[in-house]
Amino acid sequence: GNWIGPALLMATSGLDFLSSQSQPLSQDEIENNSSQQDTFAFLGLNTQGSQETTQTATATTATTAPTDGSSATWRGLEEDSSLPEPEGITVTDIAGPKAEVPVMTFDEQFVDEDIEQSRELPEHACCYCGIHDPACVVRCNLPGCRKWFCNSRGRTSGSHIINHLVRSKHKEVCLHPKSPLGETILECYNCGSKNAFLLGFIPAKSESVVVLLCREPCLHSNQLQDMDWDASQWLPLIEDRRFLPWLVKVPSEGEQLRARQISAQQINKLEEMWKANPSATLEDLEKPGADDEPSPVQFYYEDAYHYQNVLGPLVKLEADYDKKLKESQTQDKITVRWEFALNQKRVAYFLYPKEDNEIRLVAGDELRLRFAGDANHPAWNCVGHVVRLTANEEVAVELRSSQNVPTDVTTNFSVDFVWKSTSFDRMQNAMKTFAIDETSVSAYLYHKLLGHAMDNIQLRVNTNPKRYSAPGLPELNHSQVSAVRSVLSRPLSLIQGPPGTGKTVTSATIIYHLVKQNQGQVLVTAPSNVAVDQLTEKIHQTKLKVVRLCAKSREAVSSPVEFLTLHYQVRHLKNKEELTKLQQLKDDQGELSTADEKKWKQLKRATEREILSSCDVICTTCVGAGDPRLMNFRFKQVLIDESTQATEPECLIPIVMGAKQVVLVGDHCQLGPVIMCKKAARAGLFRSLFERLVMLGIRPIR
Repeated sequence: GNWIGPALLMATSGLDFLSSQSQPLSQDEIENNSSQQDTFAFLGLNTQGSQETTQTATATTATTAPTDGSSATWRGLEEDSSLPEPEGITVTDIAGPKAEVPVMTFDEQFVDEDIEQSRELPEHACCYCGIHDPACVVRCNLPGCRKWFCNSRGRTSGSHIINHLVRSKHKEVCLHPKSPLGETILECYNCGSKNAFLLGFIPAKSESVVVLLCREPCLHSNQLQDMDWDASQWLPLIEDRRFLPWLVKVPSEGEQLRARQISAQQINKLEEMWKANPSATLEDLEKPGADDEPSPVQFYYEDAYHYQNVLGPLVKLEADYDKKLKESQTQDKITVRWEFALNQKRVAYFLYPKEDNEIRLVAGDELRLRFAGDANHPAWNCVGHVVRLTANEEVAVELRSSQNVPTDVTTNFSVDFVWKSTSFDRMQNAMKTFAIDETSVSAYLYHKLLGHAMDNIQLRVNTNPKRYSAPGLPELNHSQVSAVRSVLSRPLSLIQGPPGTGKTVTSATIIYHLVKQNQGQVLVTAPSNVAVDQLTEKIHQTKLKVVRLCAKSREAVSSPVEFLTLHYQVRHLKNKEELTKLQQLKDDQGELSTADEKKWKQLKRATEREILSSCDVICTTCVGAGDPRLMNFRFKQVLIDESTQATEPECLIPIVMGAKQVVLVGDHCQLGPVIMCKKAARAGLFRSLFERLVMLGIRPIR
C-alpha cells in the first residue's frame, strides 16, 4: 500500500500503480475480495499480479513465526503458532527439517489464562481489550491521546476505535506502520480534512487507485468532474459502527476470545478516567476509590452544612471538568488580521475552527493570543476577551494591552482558552454564606430551601393595587392577574409557564408592584445574559429606574439595553467632570500615571455606588449577583427568571443576599441546566432548585 499525497492506493506486489491499463475492480469484486483475509488481496483492487505471486505472499505470511513472542506478525486466519504442541508430536517446517517438541509436564500443559493475559503487551495493543495485531489496530491521532484501539466490537455495539472516537469526541486516526497500508493518516485528498466520520472512498475510473474524500464539502465539489471520479460510487470508511475491513482488519474470533473482555460500562468509566489521568488503565478501575461516586443530591437536608457538604463537591467536579475541557481547546496556525477599536485598543480578527466541541465561543470569553516568535520578532502573548462574532464567523478579540503587538505578522498564531473560576467560586461562597450567615435569608426561606416542613405564611402587603397591569406593558389576562396577586403575598413563589405564555411581561409586572411596596431595591436575575437583557427592557418600559450590571469582560459587548448598563451610565454622567477627563485621558493614551490611575479608580467606584444605590431595580445574571460591586448591598426581594436553566448553587447566589421574598420563574418541563461532568450529572446536579421544590410539594402557579 502507498499514498499519492493523501490519496490511498491499495494493491499487492506486481502492480504498476499508475499504469493506464490498470482497471479497478467492481464493488462486488471488492466485497468478495474483502472476505479473503488470508491474502493481501482483501485490500480491494485489481492487483494484476500472478496467482503464484499471491500464493507466495500467502504462504510466506501464514508460515512466518513471530520473533518477539507476540502475535504482532501478520498471520491471516491461521492458529496461534506460539501455542504448545501435544506430547510426542513433531512439527515439519516448510523447509523440511524435523524438530521435536520437548515433552511437557502436566503443569505446563494447563497454561493459566490470567498469566497469559498479564504478559507485557506491546505499545500498540488496544487500550480496551489488548488485541495487538498491527492490521487490526488504529491509533487515535489527537495530540495528548495517541492511544491504540482495535476494530473488534467485543461486548459493545460498535468497534473499540469507534467507541473511543465517539466518547472522547476525537476524529483523527492513523494506521499502524506494520499494517498492509503502512503508517497512514487518513485524510481527504482534496482539502486535507482528517475527520474520520466524514471520510469515504471513490475508486478512480482510469487508475487502480482508491481516493479518500470527505463528505462535506469535497464530495460535491466541481473538481471531481475534472479528475474523472464518479461521486455516486462514494462510500463511507465507517459502516455499521466499525471501519471497513479492507482498511482495518477485523480480528478473528479466536483473537477476540483470547482478548480481555470489557463491557460498555467499563469503557464509559475508563474514558471518564482518561479525562483526568490520560495514562490510566483498565486495572486502575479496580483500585479502591477509583469507582467512588459522589453523594447524590437530596430532597431534604438536615441543615445548611449538610447542604454544602453534598452540593460543594459536585460544583468542584464540574469546575475541574470545565477547566480541563477549556484548557484543551488550543488552536494553532491561526491567521489574524488587525484593527483598532473605537477605544483605540487593538482587536484581532480570526477564524476559529467550528468543530463539534463540547464548548463554543461566546462574547465575553477570555482568550490568550500567542506568537512563538521568529527571526525578526520576539515571542509574544496577550490576553483579550471576545467582543463579537461576525457574520462571516470571524471572532473579534479585544486585547487588554496594545504594547508590542506584532501587527506586521498575520500567520502562525496560537489561541488558548483562559479558564476563569469566578462562576464556581461564587457558587461555593454562596453555599458557605447560606451555612454561616443567619441573616443571608429569612428563617422561613432557610427551612423551605432545605426541604423542612413549614406552615405556609402570608406576607403583609403595604399596598393592595386596584389595577394589576403595569404602565407601559400589555394588559394582563385573568391567569396573569391571579399569578401577580398570589406572588405579592407569598414569601416563596414558583411561576410555571411554557415559552410564549407571557412570563416576561408577568415577571416585569410583579417587579413593578414589588418596587411599589417600598421594601427596598429589587434584585432581578437570570442564568443567561439574553434573558436578563429582555427582562431589563420590559422593566424599563414601566418607567422604573433600572440598572443592568454586566461582567467587566462583557462591557465591550453590544447589547440592546446598553444605555441602561452601569458602565455606560458611569461614562455618560454629566456632573462628574474630573472622572470624565481622566477617562478620556485613559482612552487616548491607553494608560494613566500611578497617581491618576488611583484617582480614576476611586472616582469610578464612588460613581458606581451612587448609581447602584439610587436605582429601583438591579438586573444581572445569577453569577453576576456575586459581583464585588454588590458586596455591601442587601435585597429583601429577589426574582429569578428562567430559573429552571440554572443549577441550584447558581440560584443560591442572589438568594443569600438577604432575601425574605423569592420568586422563581421557569418551566421544569423544558430543558434544565447543562452539566458537562457526567459524574456530577449522575449525582443530580442537573436538577434545578425549581424542580426540587416542585417535588417537595410546592405547587407552581400556572
